[in-house]
Amino acid sequence: MNKKTILVAAAIFAIGAATAKEPFWLGGDISGTTANEARGHFTRSVNGETRETTRLMKDYGMNATRLRVWVNPKDGFSSPADVLKMAQRSQELGMPLMIDFHYSDWWADPGKQYPPKAWEGLSLEQTADSLAAHTRNTLQLLKDNGIDVKWVQVGNETTNGFLWPMAKIPDNYDNYAYLTKAGCKAVKEVYPEAKTIIHLDNGFDQNLYDRVFDNLKSRGVEWDIIGMSVYPYWAMEGKREESEIMTLVDAIANINHLKDKYGSEIMIVETGVDAREPEKGKQFIDALIKASKKLTGGACTGVFYWAPEIDADAAYHLGAFSEGKPTVIMDAFKNAAKSE
Repeated sequence: MNKKTILVAAAIFAIGAATAKEPFWLGGDISGTTANEARGHFTRSVNGETRETTRLMKDYGMNATRLRVWVNPKDGFSSPADVLKMAQRSQELGMPLMIDFHYSDWWADPGKQYPPKAWEGLSLEQTADSLAAHTRNTLQLLKDNGIDVKWVQVGNETTNGFLWPMAKIPDNYDNYAYLTKAGCKAVKEVYPEAKTIIHLDNGFDQNLYDRVFDNLKSRGVEWDIIGMSVYPYWAMEGKREESEIMTLVDAIANINHLKDKYGSEIMIVETGVDAREPEKGKQFIDALIKASKKLTGGACTGVFYWAPEIDADAAYHLGAFSEGKPTVIMDAFKNAAKSE
């Protein structure tokens, strides 16, 4: 670690509270809530009292909610109708909503971006029409029920494109851009003021973001926000970063670079830490939020934790709970909310 990096790292952990002109968004993706409830799994407070998950997130200082949408999920969870149920809970608590379109019947991420079964075999134009219709219809359902949608992701972690193989990149940038345009246009038709987000993983990787967004920009794609995932666990697991602090330093540097290059607002729409080491995790989330607020000149406007309600002993270890109750990781959000 060179002298410059040490100084930046030291600054991150020494940051004091920042005074924001508007709320810094602290959110959680709690899309799995209704599925958990259907299986009899409910979140609890640290005192062991059963609490509705959205309410519990707000109690911990979160002021926004992120929800994924699948097209025709086999069990109905994360369908447009299911998302409406969760959106209503968030709306009642005054928590603005981010909608995350996966454009799949199941998980979509850099390792898998499979089209929904109903869209298989369609032409590019037909796929664009279906994507736009799904986007419009889902958002119209929310709007008709009085839901205020503030942000919309057109795809989830589209680092390698989406709707494979049609819009897989780097081979099919034209198709990826064409379909992304269709999604962004559909968003604005229903919610003209909503901000569109294009979301990639590995927020520390400047070359990745330059490559994807240069290609989109050259093809006339317009977006409002660049969304990124920042997971130190996966960065180190993949030997892409040597430590948590280097993951953070490089992500903050990339945020500033992207703001300078594209003029875009940036949001960390996914993060998570190993809940088996909650004290260490809390330190990272504390630092991530503080650095995003204080060291980006306002470029970064929010940090969202992915699936905080998942327990540390689950197959996926990067939640923020243990035995159904919040760990100290969640205190990072409470502390950040108090500093607003």
